[in-house]
Amino acid sequence: MKNALKLLRRMVLGLLGVMVLLPVVNILILMFTLWDVHGNGGPYSLAQETADALTKDGSGYHLRTDVQERLKEEGDWAVLVDPSGTVVWQTENLPAEVPKTYSLTAVVQLTRGYIADYPTFPAEDENGLLVLGCAKDSYWKHLYPAWDYQLISKAVPYAGIAILINVGVIILIYVITDMKILRSVGPIMDGIQNLSMGKEVCLQKKGLLADIAGSVNRTSEILREKECGLKKKETARANWIAGVSHDIRTPLSMVLGYAGQLTDSENLSEEEYRKAEVICRQGQRIKNLINDLNLASKLEYDMQPLHMERVNAVALIRQIVVDYMNTEPEDAYPICWMTEEDVGVCMIQADPGLLKRAVGNLIQNSVNHNPSGCTIYVTVEHMEDVCQIRVEDDGVGISREELKRLNETPHYMLCDENVTGQRHGLGLLIVRQIVDAHGGEVEVGQSGYGGFLAKIRIKIQKEEAGNAPS
Repeated sequence: MKNALKLLRRMVLGLLGVMVLLPVVNILILMFTLWDVHGNGGPYSLAQETADALTKDGSGYHLRTDVQERLKEEGDWAVLVDPSGTVVWQTENLPAEVPKTYSLTAVVQLTRGYIADYPTFPAEDENGLLVLGCAKDSYWKHLYPAWDYQLISKAVPYAGIAILINVGVIILIYVITDMKILRSVGPIMDGIQNLSMGKEVCLQKKGLLADIAGSVNRTSEILREKECGLKKKETARANWIAGVSHDIRTPLSMVLGYAGQLTDSENLSEEEYRKAEVICRQGQRIKNLINDLNLASKLEYDMQPLHMERVNAVALIRQIVVDYMNTEPEDAYPICWMTEEDVGVCMIQADPGLLKRAVGNLIQNSVNHNPSGCTIYVTVEHMEDVCQIRVEDDGVGISREELKRLNETPHYMLCDENVTGQRHGLGLLIVRQIVDAHGGEVEVGQSGYGGFLAKIRIKIQKEEAGNAPS
C-alpha cells in the first residue's frame, strides 16, 4: 500500500503542476493576443486620427491622403455630423443604409453603439462630431459598460477563492476517478515485491487490472513449481552422491587392502612394487575425493553439524603442518612454517576438525597441481581483529584467466562445456564452504613465491573475563 500512496502523491503533484502551468500558458497567450490588438491603435484611435486629418477650406472638407488609403484598406467609412445633426461630410464608401441626419437620440445611440448594425466610434472635431463606422462583423461593443464598484474592489480575492475551489473540485474528481486504479495497482506492486523476495503471491482478479493480477498469480505458480522441482533435483543429487559414495567405499577398500598387501610382499619385482604403490596412492586419492564430495554435499544442504569451540589457530595450524611432515616425507614437497615467533596465540571460534580439513585441502591442492614438486609455505598472521591463514607455494601457479574463472565460478558442480580439464575445484569448494560456515572469507591469487596463494580470514574471538588463553 505504501507504493500505491507514493504513486498517488506523484499523480496529484503532476496534476497540480499541470494546473499551474496551464493558467500561465493561457495568460501568456492572452497577453500576446492583446498586445497584437493594442498595436493597431484601436478604432477609437483611428476615429480621432481621422478627425485630426480632416480639414476645411473655402471649397469644402478635405481628408489627408494617407488616412483615406488606410480607411479603404480596412473597409471603414466616416461621416462628420454638424451641431444641427446633419452630415456635412462623408467618405466615398458610405453605406446607403446609413442616415444623413441625426436626432439627439440617434447621436446618443451611435456614440454608444451602432448605426444600422455598423459599430461606430466617435471622435471630437472642431466642426462637429466625427463618426467612424466599421464592418458589421469587425467589433462587438458592450452597450452598458457599468460595473458595481464593490464587485470590482473584491474581484481579486473572489477570483482567488474561485480558483482554489476549482482546484479542490478537480483534485477530488481526479482522486475519486482514479481510486479504483490505485486500489488495483497497490496489491499488484506489493505482489511483485513479494515475488522478488521469493514469497508466494495470490492476488484477487478484479478491477481494471484483473489481467495483470492474473499474470502475477501465474508467475508465482511457475516460480513455485520451479522451486519445488529444483528442491527435488537437489535432494536427488544429494541422495545420489551419498549412494554412489557408499557403493564405492566397499570395492575401494578391497582395492586399497589388496594393494597394501602387495606393497608389503617381498616377492614383487621393483616394477611390480612401483605399480602397486601407484595403485595405493591413486586409490587413496579417490577415497579422499569421495570424502570431499560427501562433505561438500552436506555443507551445501546444512547437513554437517558444527562443533564450535574456542581454539588457538596458531597451535592448530602448526599441528597440521607437523602431521603433514610426518605423513608425507617426500622431498619433492617440503613444507615451511613461516609464522612469526611473536604470534603465539590467535584465538578463534571454530570447528577444529573442519578447519584442519580446509587447511589440509589447501596443502594437498599445492601437491596435486605441481607434479614436479614445490615448496609449500604456511603462515598464521594476527591482523587487528582478524586471524589470517596463508597457504602458498612456489610451483606452477595459476594464470590470470584461470584465477578469474575460479573466482567467478560459484559452484564446482555447476554444468559447463569444460568437462575434461582439471580444476582447482572441489578442494577449494570445500575450503570456501567451511570458511563460510565459520563466518570468514577466502581469497585466492598468485603467491609472492611465484605459485598459488590462498588466504583464510576468520574473526578473532575476543577474550572474556576469567578466560585467559592457556
